[in-house]
Amino acid sequence: MKSFLLKLFTWWNRQTFGTQVWTWLYGEFVGEDEFGNRYFRTRDGKIDAALGLERRWVVYSGEAEASLVPPSWHGWLHHTVDIPPTRESYQARAWQKPHRPNLTGTPGAYRPSGSLAAENRRPRATGDYKPWTPGEGGQRRSSASSKPTDFHTR
Repeated sequence: MKSFLLKLFTWWNRQTFGTQVWTWLYGEFVGEDEFGNRYFRTRDGKIDAALGLERRWVVYSGEAEASLVPPSWHGWLHHTVDIPPTRESYQARAWQKPHRPNLTGTPGAYRPSGSLAAENRRPRATGDYKPWTPGEGGQRRSSASSKPTDFHTR
């Protein structure tokens, strides 16, 4: 029962009930990525009249997080490439790094040195900073009067 209610009322857990019905009625399985996400398109590549393209979508293996879609599948989902990664023999170059999801907001997020979020990693002050203190050069005044100098009126 809990699983049914989650599908009915939440969009962030895998797929909604509506997406499941749509996939069952009109979807054609295209492939699966290394994260377990499953990719679909309209059956037989049928063109959607409203879009002028075939519909393509992903059913996430867990939480619906767009950064969990690898670049190759992202290109296919957004019609940048026509051939899905499962139908092409692609070899990654030696300089390419493996895909990593966006870790912002998690303990694994990148925090550069000096960041307020980087605990106990802030570099020591180098001595080139001198804080302003009142009376040590405040507002400049002309010697003729006690009013501040106004450069716009002569």
